[in-house]
Amino acid sequence: MLEDKNLPKTPLSEIGEFGLIHRIKEAVKIQHDSTVKGIGDDAAVMDFGEDQTVISTDYLTEGIHFNLGYVPLKHLGYKAIAVSVSDICAMNAIPTQVLVSIAVSDRFPVEAIDELYSGMLIACKTYNVDLAGGDTTSSRSGLVINITTIGHQKSEKIVYRSGAKDQDLLVVTGDLGGAYFGLQVLERENEVWKVNPQVQPDLAPYDYIIGRQLKPEARMDIVELLEKLEVQPTAMIDVSDGLASEILHLAEQSGVGFNIFEEKIPLDQQVINAGEEFDINSTIAALNGGEDYELLFTIPLAEHDKIKANPNFTVIGHTVPKEEGNYIIGRGNQTKLPLTAQGWDTFKKYKEDIANQEKDTE
Repeated sequence: MLEDKNLPKTPLSEIGEFGLIHRIKEAVKIQHDSTVKGIGDDAAVMDFGEDQTVISTDYLTEGIHFNLGYVPLKHLGYKAIAVSVSDICAMNAIPTQVLVSIAVSDRFPVEAIDELYSGMLIACKTYNVDLAGGDTTSSRSGLVINITTIGHQKSEKIVYRSGAKDQDLLVVTGDLGGAYFGLQVLERENEVWKVNPQVQPDLAPYDYIIGRQLKPEARMDIVELLEKLEVQPTAMIDVSDGLASEILHLAEQSGVGFNIFEEKIPLDQQVINAGEEFDINSTIAALNGGEDYELLFTIPLAEHDKIKANPNFTVIGHTVPKEEGNYIIGRGNQTKLPLTAQGWDTFKKYKEDIANQEKDTE
């Protein structure tokens, strides 16, 4: 399915919807006995025995979630699967199947769709999930992708946002802020390219943060690691809309407050460097940037010894009684500020884009 740039492009109209479905089906290899029926019928059929089924769905819309001016289709396909798998991981569950639906305009040749799906199939192999079905339709407003991910877990091991308790520790995986700064670099270089298409940017100094934006990874490894360490989180969420926003979700649904410590928030050196270059506080980027897809969870204080030596985890704060609110403690305990969410809001972004378009036409 990989695109050969030297071959002629095939219009989607030439093979039609069913031809496209057949083309996708031929590339898919089923990996799980639980996938009783995959692509080719009105619905996918799964059998999980005694486990509970977990299902999540995500949209990625051109012009809102991605810009094809600098996002390769293969990377986009991979990311679409990864971000949906991340939701299942955030329930402490195991993903097993995805359903992929796309709305696409006739400006995309067949080979472009092949490239998109090749990225999806690489992600499916990486996360050991089956592409078990979906839908295709036409679009007059660019490319729209919808991913539904299905997983399973024993009922007593599923983790919700609502389980945090008093004196729980707040833990985050990996590091934060990279995806935000990766986007800033890509947006900047895209504007330079518009002015002079002959300019070739040097992106080597930004390889990590650009990778965090274009090809994020779902932390399925963390679900497996927690099982191995015999750690059962009390509440969990993935960091898609910014650390601050996710903390406030946990606080609201668990009926607790949080104190978090700025000096504990994990930042990669490229994030710190990019913050200085763009004159943006790297902590603010970590709190509000989003798209890191790390896992944020709470554990009882008694479980701390099980994770304290593991480099995958950073304790960044703890719960407090709800009436004490949510605060971030500055470096050296010099400041204490209310925690507010200024992260991603898709409808706000859409409103801003429309306002900018109207301003441009004035």
